[in-house]
Amino acid sequence: MKKYIFIFTALLSFGLSSCKKDSKSGSASTLVTVKLTDAPGAYDAVILSVKSVIITTTKGEQTLTVGGGPIDILHFRLGKDTLLAAQDISAGTIQQVRLVLNTTGNRVVINGTSYDLSTPSGQTSGVKLNVHDTLTAGIAYTLRLDFDAAQSIVLTGNGKYILKPVIRAIPNAVSGALTGMVSPAISNPKVLAITGTDTSGTIADTTGKFYFAGLAAGTYNVKFVPDSPYLVKTVTGVVVANGAVKDLGTITIVK
Repeated sequence: MKKYIFIFTALLSFGLSSCKKDSKSGSASTLVTVKLTDAPGAYDAVILSVKSVIITTTKGEQTLTVGGGPIDILHFRLGKDTLLAAQDISAGTIQQVRLVLNTTGNRVVINGTSYDLSTPSGQTSGVKLNVHDTLTAGIAYTLRLDFDAAQSIVLTGNGKYILKPVIRAIPNAVSGALTGMVSPAISNPKVLAITGTDTSGTIADTTGKFYFAGLAAGTYNVKFVPDSPYLVKTVTGVVVANGAVKDLGTITIVK
C-alpha cells in the first residue's frame, strides 16, 4: 500500500514543445515522497499534528520537514492518502524511518466530544518504523505510512486517551532510470528520451556517459543529436521499468 518516491531531474530546454527534463549523470541522490493513509477506526475524527519525518540510510540521517497544519487522518481511508513531505535524500539502504509528532495538537473525537491525545515520553524522538529497502540513485520512490487508528488509540483507566501509533511503512519505486555511454565522447550529443508527446533530455558528459533519472515506466525512443559532422542516431523500443536502471551500453555515433 505504500510507495516512496525519489526523482532527480533538472529542466533543460531544447526548443521543443513537449515536456522536457534533464537528469544529472552520476547523481547519488533520490527524491523520497512520504504520504500518510489510514486503516479505519471507530471514531468521528483522529487529528494528528506531524512535525517531521526522519529517514536514516546507510549514508546518514535526513529530516524531512512537514508543512501544513494538523491532519484528520480519517479523511484518508480506503486508498486515499495525503502528502507529508518530499525531499531529495542520499541514496542507500534505508535502516529506519521515524514519524515525529508535535507534543500538542493531537486529538480524537468520539461521539462529538474532543479528547487530547497524549504521547508517551519515550516516543518524543519519533515513532520508529523499521524499513529495509535500497534506494537507487535517480529512481523516484513513494513511502506510504499506513496509520492504524483502531490500534493506535488507547483508553487508560482514568478516562484519558493515549496515542501509541501503530504504523506500517512500505516503499515502492515509482520511476525508473536510463543510462549508457556515447562513443566518441567528442560528438557531444544531446540525448532525448521520447515516449508519446513527452520528451526528457540530458547531455552526455566528457566521458560520454549519460543518465536519465526519474523516468516514468514505459517504452522510449532514445535520440542522440551530436555536434556536426556526426549524424543523428535513434535507438527505438527501449523499455524502462519502475525500480530499475536500464543500461543501453555503448552507443556509437558515426560521421
